Amino acid sequence: MNITINDTPYTLTEPTSLDAIPQIISLPKDALALAVNQCIVHRENWAKTVLQDGDHIDAFTVVAGG
Repeated sequence: MNITINDTPYTLTEPTSLDAIPQIISLPKDALALAVNQCIVHRENWAKTVLQDGDHIDAFTVVAGG
């Protein structure tokens, strides 16, 4: 299965949930917001969101500021 994360192609060999993305891109889970095909997915739904061939994932780092 082929997916794209932040414009970088990845090939996955088994069904994968969105919850695996932080590990794949080596970033801490609590510092990310994720969108699949331009739709933000709430963190509590990451484990239930199974990726499909051709999905485009955008990973955004959370920045605090004021």
